[in-house]
Amino acid sequence: MSVMGDGVRTFLRGIGQTLITLGVVVLLFCVYELEITNIYTGKQQHALAQDLKDAWAAPTPAPSPVRPGTVAPAAPVAVPLGQGLAVLRIPRLGRSYAKVVLEGVGVPDLKRGPGHYPGTALPGAVGNVVVSGHRTTYGAPFADLDRLVPGDAVVLETRDSWFTYRMTGVQIVAPTAIEVTYAVPGNPTATPTQRLLTLTTCNPKYSAKQRLVVRARLESRLAKAPGVVPPALTED
Repeated sequence: MSVMGDGVRTFLRGIGQTLITLGVVVLLFCVYELEITNIYTGKQQHALAQDLKDAWAAPTPAPSPVRPGTVAPAAPVAVPLGQGLAVLRIPRLGRSYAKVVLEGVGVPDLKRGPGHYPGTALPGAVGNVVVSGHRTTYGAPFADLDRLVPGDAVVLETRDSWFTYRMTGVQIVAPTAIEVTYAVPGNPTATPTQRLLTLTTCNPKYSAKQRLVVRARLESRLAKAPGVVPPALTED
């Protein structure tokens, strides 16, 4: 009986040590997911913000020569992948909330911050500006997106303009619901006439089972000038 009892105690001790080890591993994984990734994204956002500041301070490139009989091209469709495009501000999420939106929504892109879907409208343009971001880990830029209510301001700052959008509604959709990214949401063949903004993120938190989609419509454009900011950023 003594030998059997020792064996049981050894077995239980081994199980306990294994569970403790697994608990430590899980704890370390959580620390990595919730803290280390945030530190990484914070550094990336700082670098993107500095690059954007330098780019905006540089002289505007001269337009390319246009051949006789041709029409001058419009502004570039998008900046290069991985490059900063705009600064996103959402007053509902705090006065200090400011995230650099970069071009691209690949896994490496979204680790650096919210990403603009290539091919969707640029800030202020007719169509649908689509921006996606993490809700947990990697800075969780859209962690509290569910706090927004209709009428809330969402501001995009570009090189020369402030674009103020107002939230119009929210949806919960499947991850495969790509129709939310169309120029006319839900209609791939319609010609856009409105200037829309769509923010997407995972739903619920800590799950990729669904997508939370926040919709907004352009309210105003304000040309940038020293000391000039849109009213939405100074409202109490």
